[in-house]
Amino acid sequence: MTAEGSLVLVIDAAIVLVAFLNLLCGYRAVRGPTVPDRVVALDAIATNVVAIAVLFAIKTGRGLFVIVSLVLAIIAFLSTVAVAKFITDGDIIVSHE
Repeated sequence: MTAEGSLVLVIDAAIVLVAFLNLLCGYRAVRGPTVPDRVVALDAIATNVVAIAVLFAIKTGRGLFVIVSLVLAIIAFLSTVAVAKFITDGDIIVSHE
């Protein structure tokens, strides 16, 4: 087997593994006993989706998927910060009236 064939095999295995981990995180997001558990599970799902996009970019050689993964990572970070602020303060945007 060539080095390129081995790389494709490893990337395919990694995509399957990350997809399986995504299913486990989905279970925790649905069945999580507390809201912070669900938030962490959703953040992990977003991270796994970014990982899948990067692995797919490596496999196909298309840089567009790297850009997509960066945008997804930024959106996931902002949404996690917003939900954490909502959980701690009860409001995302505080008006100073």
